[in-house]
Amino acid sequence: MRVLVVTAVRAEADSVSAGLSPGGPVTAHRVPGGHTTLLRCAGAGAIRCAETGATVDVLAGGAGPAAAAAAAATALTAAAAGPGAPGYDLVVSAGIGGGFAGVAPLGSIVVADAIVAADLGAQTPDGHLTVEELGFGRSVHRPAALSRRIAEALDAVHAPVLTVSTVTGTADRAAELTARHPRAAAEAMEGFGVAEAAVRHGVPVAEIRAVSNAVGPRDRASWRIGEALEALREAFRLLSPVLEEEAR
Repeated sequence: MRVLVVTAVRAEADSVSAGLSPGGPVTAHRVPGGHTTLLRCAGAGAIRCAETGATVDVLAGGAGPAAAAAAAATALTAAAAGPGAPGYDLVVSAGIGGGFAGVAPLGSIVVADAIVAADLGAQTPDGHLTVEELGFGRSVHRPAALSRRIAEALDAVHAPVLTVSTVTGTADRAAELTARHPRAAAEAMEGFGVAEAAVRHGVPVAEIRAVSNAVGPRDRASWRIGEALEALREAFRLLSPVLEEEAR
């Protein structure tokens, strides 16, 4: 089994890699044809994460849905085109994000049961219209069936994760998103872009988020980025047995 994990920034990629390969070597590569960093957890003589029967590449692809989609698509294309390369079997969008009050507290893990482009569509006097309601495109991707097993293994909230191009910074915006997506547990900026790339390549997708802040008024003093990165590392340590079982 070959897995691609896409994060926004290197700090997230480092946490993912540390969880997958605790104490093991991690090497950095450039994605062919791209300008992003690909981390490979290297085991004895093979590009493998420690104690995992899966090959896992971790890509720091950039912030926002467009950068994430471009980076993921580049990596997916390069993997499929390489000599003797089987391509990827699973793509995971991962990183830190905001959690909705009462659903996903600081430091918790959210695994998406729906990956939603929350601001893709049109604003009207009567409210937001999705691209489905406008008659073109899609705004929701359903993750791989494996996502439920991942959520159980990580003791995570299994609920929709919203993809936004502008992080929520007001109570009004948080209330609007909650009204439109009452089951949403978290918001981030890359999941839908990664999902678009994965689906176009015919590869299942999942999204994992560690909550660093509450969705609502922007208050940087209350953010817990370090704790969220540590929770992300622990989540991927717990994920290793799931990937190993899938690889059998």
